[in-house]
Amino acid sequence: MEKQFIVETSARHIHVTAETFAVLFGKDATLHNKKDLSQPGQFACEEKVTLVGPKGELKVSILGPFRKADQVELSFTDARALGLKAVPVRESGDVAGTPGLKLVGPAGEMEMPEGTIVAKRHIHMTKADAAAFGVTDKQIVKVQLDTARPLVFDDVVVRVSDSFALAMHIDTDECNAAAAFGEVYGKIVR
Repeated sequence: MEKQFIVETSARHIHVTAETFAVLFGKDATLHNKKDLSQPGQFACEEKVTLVGPKGELKVSILGPFRKADQVELSFTDARALGLKAVPVRESGDVAGTPGLKLVGPAGEMEMPEGTIVAKRHIHMTKADAAAFGVTDKQIVKVQLDTARPLVFDDVVVRVSDSFALAMHIDTDECNAAAAFGEVYGKIVR
């Protein structure tokens, strides 16, 4: 049997710093874990933030724990709904020169000067996973999904760290295009 991995859909969300969270939710507020995610130590929070763009608003979940920088991850459909143009496809953490947004929480609001991206599709792997699949960190691969609308995703970056769990992440636009609903698996086809 060919080596496969789960393909998960990453819906729009925000990562925030502790300082941003205090502005939006109050200085004594804390994150509340609603649901653990597949990546170790990552969780969806009960708290939500309203993103305000030039054309519209969207409410998004916070993913914890706190990060070193604020980052919003959207699909292109979400970006259009907010009225944002030229949102780049980037790897997580690569936010220099990206569009900003107004963030609104129950206790306050602030302008996020940059940090809005469409996340580049990627596969999280441990070093052992990478060796088993014959790939290296930052390598670009193609991944085939066998769904009701089968397709091959090109330009998928492999991200290797022993703090990861094996899983591929795509956004909601990509999920809909591939009909990648429910439990879906992918395989590297180079």
